[in-house]
Parts: sequence; structure tokens; C-alpha cells
Amino acid sequence: MSAQDTIREQVTSHKVVLYMKGTPQFPQCGFSANATQILKSCGVADPFTVNVLADPEIRQGIKEYANWPTIPQLYVNGEFVGGSDIMQEMFKNGELQKLLA
Repeated sequence: MSAQDTIREQVTSHKVVLYMKGTPQFPQCGFSANATQILKSCGVADPFTVNVLADPEIRQGIKEYANWPTIPQLYVNGEFVGGSDIMQEMFKNGELQKLLA
């Protein structure tokens, strides 16, 4: 299975998917830590997460999949939402809470 096939399967078979550096318990960058904190604040207790540092093909593949150059990346119901900054903005104005409800 190609990296693109793996990503497509992950994104479409889980409601909330976060591609991040590290894990929710041990994020490896501030943006990934921020993203997991935002999801917790929205009541998402156990999102499906993918540590891109563990697989270089997924790390590069996710950037190509969404045509988005940075990580973390959030997907909800199979749709790309954005990275940490977009998540923060959506959280502040209440959009993210509605999307995740």
C-alpha cells in the first residue's frame, strides 16, 4: 500500500485524525502540543493520531495529500481542516467546537 493509500484510509475511516510530530502524550513540537490541547479543550478525548516522525513516507506524503506544507494537520470527517494556527483561530471563534460536535 502506498503512503497516499494509507493516508486516505486513515483520514476516511476515523472521525478526527491529527497528523503530528510525536504523540499526544509526548508531542515533539509546540505546534503539535497546541493542536492536541485544542482538541482536548473541544472534548475530543481520543483522536486518531499519526506520529509523522515515525514514518518518513507518511511525513512527506501528508504534505502532498493536502497540498499543505506544515505539520500538524487536522482532518475531520475525511476533510482537511488545517494546521495549528487555523485550529487556534477556529477554536477562538467557536467554529472548531461546532465542527467537532
